[in-house]
Amino acid sequence: MKVFETEQAMAVAAARHTADVMRRAVAERGSGRMIVATGNSQIAFVTALAEEQVPWDRITVFHMDEYLGIEADHPASFQRWIRERVGERMRPAAVEYINGKAADADAECDRYEALLRAEPIDLTCMGIGENGHLAFNEPGAADFDDPRWVNQIKLTPESISQQVGEGHFADAQSVPHTAISLSIPALLASRTVQVVTPDARKAAAVRNTFVQEISPAYPSTILRTRANATLLLDRAAASASDELLAELALRVS
Repeated sequence: MKVFETEQAMAVAAARHTADVMRRAVAERGSGRMIVATGNSQIAFVTALAEEQVPWDRITVFHMDEYLGIEADHPASFQRWIRERVGERMRPAAVEYINGKAADADAECDRYEALLRAEPIDLTCMGIGENGHLAFNEPGAADFDDPRWVNQIKLTPESISQQVGEGHFADAQSVPHTAISLSIPALLASRTVQVVTPDARKAAAVRNTFVQEISPAYPSTILRTRANATLLLDRAAASASDELLAELALRVS
């Protein structure tokens, strides 16, 4: 865990880490593959990433979830988020999108899973939801041993509320209640896992990540089992964990 005084400092550190991981992957294999989270918590990081020297012409980008039934150009579409902030700005070699409007959602899950499994994933860039979810793997429903890498899921009321609170939808009725999401094993299959989590809204989820029993009831607790996972926080997100910081002798950067 690394804690930074501001969200911007956290974002710059995350961007530099991402650039290092992906440059190394391209140097070793000639190409790289990464999974990128969307949402408000990732905007500062992705903005900072655009300033780094990354061999984007050798990199394929995946995203980790998408609402079912939503148009690709909907303001809240994760496909649109990736396209505008990564695809059009960074110009990677390829961006593989989840099609939320697929006529057969099960077939779309199969298609996307096959793409993910085709070659190693070098880096997963993700966050933690307000209720502790990873992608849309919800508390109580997340499966740490899921044999599938891509599934249909049902959003919890807490996740629906988060989407409204972040300004993506006018009200809970407007939020699609189902989505396609990468599973926990898919997210953690990457050689490196980077978890960027700013904002006081995430403080309780961050604390639970460290103090709760490792269990699907708190999906983010699985991160404690992965030596290749790095959690980057700003001071606000770490605000409920001061005693943990002291115990771990972590210095705020």
